[in-house]
Amino acid sequence: VERHRGTGGVTNAFVSGFGYMSDCAMASSVAHDAHHIIVVGTSKQDMALAVNRLGEVGGGVVLFSRGKELALVEMPIAGLMSDERAEIVAAKADKLTEAMRQMGCSLNNAYMQHSLLALVVIPELRISDVGLIDVTTFQKVDLFV
Repeated sequence: VERHRGTGGVTNAFVSGFGYMSDCAMASSVAHDAHHIIVVGTSKQDMALAVNRLGEVGGGVVLFSRGKELALVEMPIAGLMSDERAEIVAAKADKLTEAMRQMGCSLNNAYMQHSLLALVVIPELRISDVGLIDVTTFQKVDLFV
């Protein structure tokens, strides 16, 4: 979700490997390098709630399941940094990691893997505010062939 120019741009794509076994969604305004909002989920309703929640708090990372907020790390400084003490942020990040595990995600450093889905300088396919990008050919690709 494009968040800097108010274009309303949204890119949809499919991802796998996060292991979510329940209706849930994780959204983050930390999405390298452009730091638009990226959301991964199994429920459209939770995806919408997660993205809207980030708008309410000025950015960060949030996890919803079945309409309930399970974890939130607020990052109100440009959607990238917190204004809270490090130990408070660390506790919130630990809660997020545990909530992701409870939803079925057992990836090592899953939060970082989530944020790197948008990093359009590493292969192979990446999600940007202008579409799904094949980084090896520098071309926008269709979601369906």
